[in-house]
Amino acid sequence: MSSWNNIYSTFDPVAFEIFGLKVHWYGLMYVIALILALYLAKYFSKKDKFPFSEKELDRYFIWVEIGVILGARLGYIFIYSNAQIYYLTHPWEIFNPFYNGKFVGISGMSYHGAVIGFILATLFYCKKYKTNVLILLDLVALSIPLAYFFGRVGNFLNQELFGKVTDVSWGIYVDGVLRHPSQIYEGILEGVIIFIILFIYRKYKKYNGELICLYGFLYSVMRFISEIFREPDAGLGTYAFELSMGQILSCIMIIFSLILYAYIIFINKIKTKI
Repeated sequence: MSSWNNIYSTFDPVAFEIFGLKVHWYGLMYVIALILALYLAKYFSKKDKFPFSEKELDRYFIWVEIGVILGARLGYIFIYSNAQIYYLTHPWEIFNPFYNGKFVGISGMSYHGAVIGFILATLFYCKKYKTNVLILLDLVALSIPLAYFFGRVGNFLNQELFGKVTDVSWGIYVDGVLRHPSQIYEGILEGVIIFIILFIYRKYKKYNGELICLYGFLYSVMRFISEIFREPDAGLGTYAFELSMGQILSCIMIIFSLILYAYIIFINKIKTKI
């Protein structure tokens, strides 16, 4: 277990260099996640007979990625960062990958910000191309979780989003302090387990939109649990009832998911009566 406990002391977050630019494992994991999400969307679209062609999914993928990247970065700045004023007065720095003339990449992304960007991009896309948003979101719900696992592995390999101090045998030493590998917990809970549940449940769904509601609910519950083992974000700490910002936002997502699900059931019952 010793080699695992001390993995950060021997593992290099940089996978390789190209012309002096460092390519991190973090970035590679996110590329894998994006490619896997698109592949799964095309796979389930054919297997479960969703009304989308590969060309449509490729086009939608571009829209969504723009929305997710913008939302994730802006979400981090306005929710988790302590430098909002600086970025508001220096907006060109939001996506500046250089620091003092050195390429360092862009760090600081928010999942909940990405969700907002994703929703807006999806709504605009569906309006422009006259696509059924609930059917499309059900396909998305099946495509995201397993890919999300690799995003959390990227966080782990990038040595960020550390867990709380612990004495469990599988803990990871961070600057000489043993901590929970909370990134791995999140990858399993928020990615693998949710994928398995949705994969099984998809055969039993009655209404369009059920899967995305279930995904939103499950993710929020799993994220709330994961945050118990995760160190609160620097500069934020905890709030009422010792809840972290991630837990508070998860509670909001739980409520929103339940409201949307109730609305879907209500609308469909009205349609059946008509």
